[in-house]
Amino acid sequence: MGKQTKIGTVPSGWIMKKLKDVFYINEFSLPSNTPADYQFKYITIEQVSTNHIDYGNCETFRFSDAPGRARRIVRDNDILISGVRPNLKSFAIFNNPDAGSWICSTGFFVLTAKNEDDNLISYYELLSEIGERQFYSYVAGSNYPAIGDSDIRNIRLVLPSSVKEKTAIANILLKVDEAIAAVQGSIAAAERLKKCLMQNLLTGRMKPDGTLRKEDEFYMDEKFGKVPKGWSVKKVKDLFYMNQDTLSNKTDSNYKFRYITIEAVSTESIDYKSCPEYSFKDSPGRARRIIKDNDILISGVRPNLKAFAIYTKPDNNEWICSTGFHVLTAKDEVCPQFFFYQILSHIGASQFHSWVAGSNYPAIGDSDMRKMQLYAPPYDEQVIINQRIECISRIQQDKQTKIAILERLKKSLMQNLLTGRVRVNNKNKDI
Repeated sequence: MGKQTKIGTVPSGWIMKKLKDVFYINEFSLPSNTPADYQFKYITIEQVSTNHIDYGNCETFRFSDAPGRARRIVRDNDILISGVRPNLKSFAIFNNPDAGSWICSTGFFVLTAKNEDDNLISYYELLSEIGERQFYSYVAGSNYPAIGDSDIRNIRLVLPSSVKEKTAIANILLKVDEAIAAVQGSIAAAERLKKCLMQNLLTGRMKPDGTLRKEDEFYMDEKFGKVPKGWSVKKVKDLFYMNQDTLSNKTDSNYKFRYITIEAVSTESIDYKSCPEYSFKDSPGRARRIIKDNDILISGVRPNLKAFAIYTKPDNNEWICSTGFHVLTAKDEVCPQFFFYQILSHIGASQFHSWVAGSNYPAIGDSDMRKMQLYAPPYDEQVIINQRIECISRIQQDKQTKIAILERLKKSLMQNLLTGRVRVNNKNKDI
């Protein structure tokens, strides 16, 4: 049995401590008399997400040129906790990637463990529901969701008194994080491969068999430059019917459907579960586009965000999308997925940019969408190229599924191990 407290049960053999008793907080900062030519790399709030610091994008400054908030000194194994919007969990452990000096924004609380064995388990506890509830209680109702210095110091942690138990719990959670990081790394590698394939296959520089085309296998197009012989350049209107079918005002008022909004679509993905059901009489005025399997949905608003996806009917419901989408329905001898990848690539992006550049309302109109130009190889080649790209996409999807499974495992472990519901010792630290 454990002791009941405001933050939950303290298990037998565990101790509740305030953060200020476990960590030195903001122990070292650059003084105002720091030499003007002192150089360091600077970590901003934007470069930190949960468990990750984007070291590659951290700028180098001399003290005399640095932002006024570049003052917190960070050292190996220090924990960075963003004081602004702590619900976003921009929390990470600093692991110095080089021999240089590193400074972070005063928007962070820098935690330096008084005892090394408290560091990792405390970090996970701050990320868990135990920390989450306390952060929420301090920022709830505030117009500016931030946590102050005195509040962070009074955050409470519940820690095992046994060093072996602390180490075992921390190691279990660390192994899951390492597995997640490894999968994320392989997703990034697959994304780079996919991008390279798209750049070369969609423009015909590379043949579907992986060999490169020779110079004499191209002809010159006025707009696209080199185009493979046997390919043509066509406009969207020649390849697709656009916005072909729309619900009329005479639609049965009780006609029911699921509605795909702009918000439900991200790059290559539709969140079907978030799509509400309506009857026609109660539906929004923009819920009018009729869609069919393999139709391409292109958001006409902010095309730089690439809210583009291919619709695949997920169930037996009727489905309608917003008139904010351009709906492209493939004509004969057109593989919609092949042209969808072109629209997603630099081929589409450069044309979108030219149409919306300088606009206060970045949107692409019907006439612009119709005149977009794309590479058009013979149908059989479209299909083979699409299969090669989709193979990489499937690998990425499988890995995303694996990450979701690992995240659920981590959440379960945190709920059980950090509350003492499940007890461990050093012998089973490799569970």
